[in-house]
Amino acid sequence: VLKEQAFAVEYDSKMIALDDLAEKIGKGSLAGDEADDVEFILEYLAMEGTSHTVREGLRLANYFPDVRRRATELLGKIRTEQSKNALITVLLTDNEPMVKAQAAYSLGELGMNENNEVVAALVFAVDREDHTRADNNWGYAMALAFEKLHQKTGGLKYPGAFRALVKISQGNYLATVRQKALQVLDEMKK
Repeated sequence: VLKEQAFAVEYDSKMIALDDLAEKIGKGSLAGDEADDVEFILEYLAMEGTSHTVREGLRLANYFPDVRRRATELLGKIRTEQSKNALITVLLTDNEPMVKAQAAYSLGELGMNENNEVVAALVFAVDREDHTRADNNWGYAMALAFEKLHQKTGGLKYPGAFRALVKISQGNYLATVRQKALQVLDEMKK
């Protein structure tokens, strides 16, 4: 039933499926095939409209950024290598700032950074962003992602992370965002 709701074209069906998935994840009772199915559905929804498109005539029929954002949030609660990889893909392929911001935050929450693959993806995302037309939510989420990774991994020593935070601290963001980037830089120096 969840798959049918999630894969339906209608927005409301997708949101109902996400609510049901959030409840399942919140209970912490996912195991085996059910866990794999939940992860598959969330990964599909997180990339639907960008990697997976459906057109009705010339119109994109399944472009729902808030569905992708919510699925990305829930993927961050499933602590697997596959969910981490899906979040990296969303961060690097989605064009919607709120979805990219959630992907970055969820990656920080996961705290998985073996071989610096997550921090490298975050740095790449910062490097290709236009900081003169800054999205404050995205900038703050990026700073939080670096902070969470630093805390959960016992410290980030990846040089690009420092450069990325400097870019955010000097970008066209609100003072709160720039200050957060500076605060994280300070924490990383210790």
